[in-house]
Amino acid sequence: RSAMARIHLVGDPRRGVGPGPILESQQTMAGSANRLVGIVVVSHSSRLAEGVVELATQMASPDLALHAVGGTADGRLGTDATRIAATIRAADSGAGVVVVADLGSAIMATEAAIETLDPELASRVRISGGPIAEGAVVAAVQASIGDSLADVLRAAESAAQLDKGVSR
Repeated sequence: RSAMARIHLVGDPRRGVGPGPILESQQTMAGSANRLVGIVVVSHSSRLAEGVVELATQMASPDLALHAVGGTADGRLGTDATRIAATIRAADSGAGVVVVADLGSAIMATEAAIETLDPELASRVRISGGPIAEGAVVAAVQASIGDSLADVLRAAESAAQLDKGVSR
């Protein structure tokens, strides 16, 4: 099985590539029938979304579709349902997509994005209520080993209960 992963920043005006930053991990799985659940990180801040994807990528298979979408198209803080929908489409390999988000309005924007998707794809998208960083990391690990959509969602949500070893 050959796999190629590319992580790059597109649409970042600071790099001269159009409006609004989105970090994407794009994979090509030649000769592989394995479809992995995709992960989308939605944040009001492009830098936060990119950082979470950077962290989760360290634990993930290079075959995993792990995408970040944050901020508005013009680079301000906020969310954009159109960009979220496009990112969900890019992350789906047919096994579904788990979305982790930073705040309630990011969840609302994601729900609006899902309403614009083809019904078949929309039926394969789940939104996690778990924490954005820990949720994305554990979801990426579980998706990388081929877990189902339900199991990847459960892992992302259970991340809220992770023991961080805090003693004070």
